[in-house]
Amino acid sequence: MKFFKLTLFALLVIAGSSFGQTKPVEKVIIKTPTILCEECQIKLESYLKREPGIMALKVDFKRKITTVTFMTDRNNIEQLKTAISNAGFDADEI
Repeated sequence: MKFFKLTLFALLVIAGSSFGQTKPVEKVIIKTPTILCEECQIKLESYLKREPGIMALKVDFKRKITTVTFMTDRNNIEQLKTAISNAGFDADEI
């Protein structure tokens, strides 16, 4: 019986600590009008993947938008727009 209570208590502690570690995530769509081809898309995706906190990334050169999902405690919209500019492309927020 002690073993059962101890095991149950340990599981509750582990479950409770995992809920406290969720990071705030934000999804933004940024206009990238100078993305003209697949090579530009590949270049920007490889450059942005190195940025901290990036969880998901989709560059659509046909619609000229970049969709980024990132952790807000490690990055922000201005840093992402700066990274896009550093890669050689224009970045305008939608």
